Amino acid sequence: MKLIKVGAAALNQTPLDWKNNLANISLAIADAQDQNVSILCLPELAITGYGCEDAFYIPDVKKRSLEMLEEIRELSSKMIVCVGLPIEVNNKNFNAACIIADKNILGFVCKQHLPNYGLFYEDRWFHRWPAGVKDEINLDGFKYPVGDLIFELDGVRIGVEICEDAWVPRSPGASYFDRGVSIILNPSASPFEFFKFQTREQLVADTSRSHNVSYVYANLLGNESGRLIFDGDTMIATNGKMLASSPRFSYADYTLTTAQIDIDNNKREQSKIKSPVSPPANKIAGIFSFDEDLEPTHEQAMLEAFEKGGFLKEEEFARAVCLGLFDYLRKSKSNGFTISLSGGADSSACTALCGLMIRLAEESIGFDGFRKKLSYINKLSNCENADSASKVLIHTVYQATENSSVETLQSAKALADSIGATFFDVSINGLVEKYTELIEGTIDRKLSWATDDIALQNIQARVRAPGVWLLTNLSNHLLLATSNRSEVAVGYATMDGDTAGSISPISGIDKHWLRHWLIWLEKTGCEVMGKHIKVEGLKFVNKLPPTAELRPKDSNQTDEGDLMPYEVLDAIEAAAIQDKKTPLESYRTICITFKNRFEKAELYTWTMRFFRLWSRNQWKRERYAPGFHLDSRNLDSRSWCRFPILNGGFDAELEELSKYYEGKIDKKNKGIGFKINQ
Repeated sequence: MKLIKVGAAALNQTPLDWKNNLANISLAIADAQDQNVSILCLPELAITGYGCEDAFYIPDVKKRSLEMLEEIRELSSKMIVCVGLPIEVNNKNFNAACIIADKNILGFVCKQHLPNYGLFYEDRWFHRWPAGVKDEINLDGFKYPVGDLIFELDGVRIGVEICEDAWVPRSPGASYFDRGVSIILNPSASPFEFFKFQTREQLVADTSRSHNVSYVYANLLGNESGRLIFDGDTMIATNGKMLASSPRFSYADYTLTTAQIDIDNNKREQSKIKSPVSPPANKIAGIFSFDEDLEPTHEQAMLEAFEKGGFLKEEEFARAVCLGLFDYLRKSKSNGFTISLSGGADSSACTALCGLMIRLAEESIGFDGFRKKLSYINKLSNCENADSASKVLIHTVYQATENSSVETLQSAKALADSIGATFFDVSINGLVEKYTELIEGTIDRKLSWATDDIALQNIQARVRAPGVWLLTNLSNHLLLATSNRSEVAVGYATMDGDTAGSISPISGIDKHWLRHWLIWLEKTGCEVMGKHIKVEGLKFVNKLPPTAELRPKDSNQTDEGDLMPYEVLDAIEAAAIQDKKTPLESYRTICITFKNRFEKAELYTWTMRFFRLWSRNQWKRERYAPGFHLDSRNLDSRSWCRFPILNGGFDAELEELSKYYEGKIDKKNKGIGFKINQ
């Protein structure tokens, strides 16, 4: 039996932060050496950070990367280390992994498959390395092999797949079986999405089984560059069996996952079978009828996937966003968060997340570790617990007008008190009146709700921005924008008002689910250090209907009255934006989903409204503060969902929907028939 101890490290890196990136790598290597790890896999582009974007073009970035590689080489005594960095070969940039063995550079494996969809844009910065091609790179007078390589040390063959390489149908690992590889290392930068950790673990386990290898998978950790959160999911599997996986959402600088693998067993298993051969394709001739009356079941499938392991979605959301906020805070060297707390669901969610962030950080690294990571905030040195830290780090302000209610004030204050945040109560009514009088004098007429509804609503939201920015700047805080994804979709927000902020932590989540999450946080809460941390101060907001409180009180304004039920809005958005359906197809989809709950006339009106609002509000989506990527429903125009600012407004498509609704075109659901042949 030939046992080897292997390790995978998750690192909390920052783009172009050479000193701290090296420090984290050094700590992980030293810890691995203390635990007698023979092979250590570090994440993709661990030296520079994954999110350097166009800085990858800068020659000095590659130069410094190689200088740092030399320092890492000196640390790798009596072990093998795989570390990611950008390199230049024949005047082209490549995303590479360097293999170092006992202070010797053995060579560089280059990434063959570059993701260029959704969040990813690697084709912009790197070239794809051709399969089977080898070359040389000259560093300080020494030549090293580079390209599609495997490495043999003491009779053990090691291959490397870099992140996306493992996710494609014909991965480099598929050829490793015939080349006798016993260990595959995968340095990755795979960002958080709901459910994704289970997909990763299935991928690693399946690959280790299909290739009869031990698979070592490393990943990044934390909020690396602003929008992406990495959950630090690392794992080790052998022949289909998961040997070890890391805790996720750690607030530490790194985590290390280790396991013992039996190399001789891998070789025996490989000797038992021939190289996998795909079965011949069958000829199929048939007619397929697609029934549009069947309700989609993907949401149920997602829920079932959660039940198989890991956190529930509610806790995943809390832990991911809290870790994202913490790293954004410390990496931007800000002193805390300020929130314009209206007492409504969105601002309450942002405030509650800030309070929960402190408790989750304490769970992960202890309160002393939490203060150490934020040691640049002088006022924290006198704090002895999470409650006193909340007072320093979380400032909230309720800015009332004559249209604000006693209920929302009570809701805001109760929440702030329950998490220990600083609370301010300021009236801005006089400022609103002053602006209104100023414009009335300019245009020589009185403004009224009958003729100037939107303008009179927006001025209240905009008047709140200067004051909360002033309060934010006084404390060197980050101002949190409070828009959710449902409102982002239809532009139901005041630019330079409630959209003001440095970061928008809930812009990736829909309002319907967010309200459910607030109830969960009040009544169940996150499990922290063996007990559930609830935010009981949410009990008031959870009883209130969502409302902007910008019209006079006797109008009984609600968000859903202005728009549509949030549940319907989110369903239309999923059909239209995620599933790319036309207005007619979207309408037919929600008619099935809500067939027993809403009239078709209502669903028709809301579908028309959604598409009109979506098409005219792209300019707003271009200006929202950066948000976190949470799932494939992201609407961030700079990282996921692009749409033209000027467009045709779906005029032809909405006309088609109108004719369908009015019975002027065929409403029959016709089956689609076709044959499948070789």
